[in-house]
Formats: sequence, structure tokens, C-alpha cells
Amino acid sequence: MCLGTCPCACLEPKAPAYHVQRSLSHIVCPEPLGRRNRSPHREPGRVGDESVGILVLADTASSVQSFVSVFIGVYVLLLFAYIITSWIPGGRSPTLERVRQFLYDVCEPYLRIFRRVIPPIGPLDLSPIVGVFTLYVLGRALNALIGELL
Repeated sequence: MCLGTCPCACLEPKAPAYHVQRSLSHIVCPEPLGRRNRSPHREPGRVGDESVGILVLADTASSVQSFVSVFIGVYVLLLFAYIITSWIPGGRSPTLERVRQFLYDVCEPYLRIFRRVIPPIGPLDLSPIVGVFTLYVLGRALNALIGELL
């Protein structure tokens, strides 16, 4: 009688003649492992074409979502660097001026969209805050859309 100690994990009672004792510590069932769960018409280890297509599509969706998340994260870091370099007085270093010009060229077109709508309040410019918040909301919505479509 098999009590669940054989590798095939069969739970139905069997006569002791079905099991062969190879050593004192192991009881081996003569059935090959997993035989009951296999389909007779399919080769073991083969994945169907539909399964491969679904896996490739899921991998593509995951890759695109990762790209969107990383792109938005890097752009937010560039916005923070632009904000911080705007507090530093200019003219000290040509390297700093090149970095500042690069950040201006990358960040200013995006922030200009919000500066048209939100006027500065005295010396305080709220457009970077709204821009970062909008980027995060847009990124989450885009990732959800990609997850639904793909």
C-alpha cells in the first residue's frame, strides 16, 4: 500500500506487489514520475506555438513598461538637476555652463508647456513641480495601458 512516500506521490492504495524496495530508506514506485499528468498526444518538454507567442508578447510588454519607467525616472532626475543648477550663479566654470546649457535644452521645452498655463508666483516657479507630477501620472497611465493592450 502506497502511503505517499514514493516519488510518484500516488495516493490511491496499492498492493505491496506494486512497489519494489531498493534500499531500506527508499520505496520506489514502478510508475515513471509524472506519467499520469502527461497528455498522450504531446511530446514532453515541447511548448505550443500559442504559448510561445504569449510569452514573447508578455516579455515585450514588460520590456516596454520597463523602458517607460526608466525614461521617466531619468527625465525627472534631469529636471531636478536643472532646478538645482538654476540656483547656482553662472560664469564660474565653462563645464558648468555646458551642463547648464544641456539641461536647458532638454528640460525647458517640457517646462514651457506648464509655464504658459501656470504663471510664476513671485520668485517661485511651480512648473517643475507640476511637470514632475504630470510625468509620474502619465508614466503610470502609460504602463497600465501597455499592460492592458499587450
